[in-house]
Amino acid sequence: MRKEILIALRVTIATLVLTGLIYPLLLTGIAQLLLPARANGSLVSDETGRVVGSELIGQPFTRSGYLWPRPSAAGANGWDASASSGSNLGPTSQKLHGRVAADVERLRVANPNAPDAVPAELVAASASGLDPHLSPEAALWQAPRVARARNVNPERVRSVIENQIEGRTLGFLGEPRVNVLLVNLALDRQFGHAAE
Repeated sequence: MRKEILIALRVTIATLVLTGLIYPLLLTGIAQLLLPARANGSLVSDETGRVVGSELIGQPFTRSGYLWPRPSAAGANGWDASASSGSNLGPTSQKLHGRVAADVERLRVANPNAPDAVPAELVAASASGLDPHLSPEAALWQAPRVARARNVNPERVRSVIENQIEGRTLGFLGEPRVNVLLVNLALDRQFGHAAE
């Protein structure tokens, strides 16, 4: 019996060292060597070099001169990366219907020159509550508001957005998308920082 316990302890220790130390350190080293930006969180810096976010985690934007992201149910006030989750409100939820109706009205008032109905993704939170992307259609829908706030021609804003469209991953996975943070930084580079 004692022999079996010693064998089990040695196997346990060897497994912990291999899978808990050596394997993670090896993969971290390979990632740092091959993909250092991705391994360090895909951090994004502004023109001054100050880190302003990550390509992988959405954040709130509320000024009219910027694209607004999808709503977030992550945390008490949304956009809390430590509390990533959806709202878990179902299609029969009156709370969800009320929030969506209020968001549609807010978006319509803020963007009266938008050509079509409010895109559904601008009123529906993602499953994580931290999705950094919008469809090109949802981003372009916001161009009139952004252009008015920045006092530029809407076509110039549309051009900035269109230049930031990311295609399907590997040419066939997912859908075309725009990263809200990257578009907003491109808007700042092109037109200067948006006023309050």
